[in-house]
Amino acid sequence: MKIRSLQSKDAAFILEWMRDPSVNIFFRMNPNTANINSIHSFIEKSNKDKVNKHLAIVDESDEYLGTVSLKNIDVEAGTGEYAIVLRSSSQGIGAGRFGTESILSIGFKELKLNRIYLNVLSENHNAIGFYDRIGFVFEGEFINHIKVNGNLKNLKWYRMMRCEYDNRKLQNDHI
Repeated sequence: MKIRSLQSKDAAFILEWMRDPSVNIFFRMNPNTANINSIHSFIEKSNKDKVNKHLAIVDESDEYLGTVSLKNIDVEAGTGEYAIVLRSSSQGIGAGRFGTESILSIGFKELKLNRIYLNVLSENHNAIGFYDRIGFVFEGEFINHIKVNGNLKNLKWYRMMRCEYDNRKLQNDHI
């Protein structure tokens, strides 16, 4: 696997996961508003964006598996928001871990960020388990914080500091 810039050829695969109920069940936006043209526009803009870094996770044949992102990058404050989404056919094959490790490396080593954070719906137990295994640290929960499909939902917040990333990498290197 590798990560690379998003490309036009990824658009149909992106639309696939956006419309897949097993993937979009925890989305906060309406996936039905997306179409192939809006996705092509997003890809084009994302490759010029300095505040958000969206990268494709691809397999050995360069087929798109998912997108991993650092959003709202604030170089001065040293922060960025992590996000990931995978096609359902790409789940459970290590693509999430690979993409996450890759974007964490970019964030902490290349961009010299001090803190990478994320938020997740409190009921998204699979994602929460993944974030725990990666080494993100739970910081707190906002109760009835956002509306999804007309219902108020709780949001959990996680972080990883550069020192935690470095310590985690050291521990993994000794295993």
